[in-house]
Amino acid sequence: MALTVLGAVLGGLTGCGGHGVASTDGPPSAALTPAVAPPRSHAALAPPPTLAPGPGGRTPVFEHGARSGAKVVALTFDADMTAAEGPRAAAGEHFDNPGLIDLLRESKVPATVFMTGRWADEYPAQARSIGADPLFEVANHSYSHYAYTSPCYGLPTVAKDDMRSDAARAAASFRKAGVHNTVPYFRFPGGCYDDASLRALAPERMTAVQWDVISGDAFATNPDAVADQVLDGVRPGSLVVMHCTRSAAPVTEEAVSRIVPELRRQGYRFVRVSDLIRSARG
Repeated sequence: MALTVLGAVLGGLTGCGGHGVASTDGPPSAALTPAVAPPRSHAALAPPPTLAPGPGGRTPVFEHGARSGAKVVALTFDADMTAAEGPRAAAGEHFDNPGLIDLLRESKVPATVFMTGRWADEYPAQARSIGADPLFEVANHSYSHYAYTSPCYGLPTVAKDDMRSDAARAAASFRKAGVHNTVPYFRFPGGCYDDASLRALAPERMTAVQWDVISGDAFATNPDAVADQVLDGVRPGSLVVMHCTRSAAPVTEEAVSRIVPELRRQGYRFVRVSDLIRSARG
């Protein structure tokens, strides 16, 4: 297992973040509007696990689960949208990907969605539907997907004194949209963080979640290349980063339709981030 509290940012992501997974049911769905699932009843569950604070009380960082034991893998999807992208959405640009969510449901693949508050504001029905489905869990990806340290793929930067309030604003957007099944995890925009950002978020008592497998789906045009990169990188306990935004990751759904059946053929079982952390804690 690797429970990392310090280290360099893993490269390979652009400023929008994202990742993908596959289905056993053939070609990916072509749906362009959300199929909002009816809320399901939630069984009594244990509180989502977090890691102990890092040195000096810093926010702890989780990158992957145990390498020995069960062949499990967590697929994570970043739902990115910045505060400035509202006019583009109004003009018809799609920052959502309901077809991908439908594919995960049809394939019965649990996943963790790292959602920006701005995305929840733009797509409240979809955010609420994802949060109501026990197959998924929703984690915090900041409010506007602005970087918490610089440089970070050209993203605007959140001031150190505003980092905690930015994360809290995202949580408020989730509550406003009626998003349930949220977990106390945070993914830094672009995966970029430093000592100051780990200290700034420490009072929120969240676990920062990175990854060990980069899908390369951000702005990709070849779904097979994305699928191959994921399949080549997955090991027991892996945590894969992908995106669920059609605008920035147009081939993720198709890549996922290859990834899921192949990993299942190899004996892997899909879990959420909370499951990885729980097993890593023993």
